[in-house]
Amino acid sequence: MARWRPMAVADLETVVRVADVVHVNYPEDPAVFADRLALFAPGCLMAEDDDGQALGYCLAHPGIVGDPPPLDTVLGAPPKAADCLYIHDVALLPQARGRHLGVALARLMEDVARAHGFDRIALTAVNNSDGFWGALGYVPQPCEKIASYGDATYRIKLLPSGRDNSQR
Repeated sequence: MARWRPMAVADLETVVRVADVVHVNYPEDPAVFADRLALFAPGCLMAEDDDGQALGYCLAHPGIVGDPPPLDTVLGAPPKAADCLYIHDVALLPQARGRHLGVALARLMEDVARAHGFDRIALTAVNNSDGFWGALGYVPQPCEKIASYGDATYRIKLLPSGRDNSQR
């Protein structure tokens, strides 16, 4: 059974290899991946099969709604006025299909967001993933800052209340 686990520094080489396969049109320097892991480890996960073979990864970090970071940019620190969890990058290899890793990841990211006091998750949907995120309740929002992403949609999901999201 495929699963998500915390990312480690030792995984960064694999992350670069997966990104080179999945995100051909969205190249980023390896320093960006290392930056996201150093910035916010709870939002960085690896997908793997039962044999420990990588199936993909996720990089998420605190962000500001409507202000996604540009592609291929090292942040160095989270934004001071962070008001959401921003899913920067999800990459799943073709062999991950049918393993329900995307839905599992969405649930995990909701838990991460809540645990860190965020009541919203934002992302930029690329590579024909718009329908997937829409089906999970991510609503499209206008955002001029994603022009460099090409055919992409900025989306936000407001998390259901029920937990105290007042602390960040």
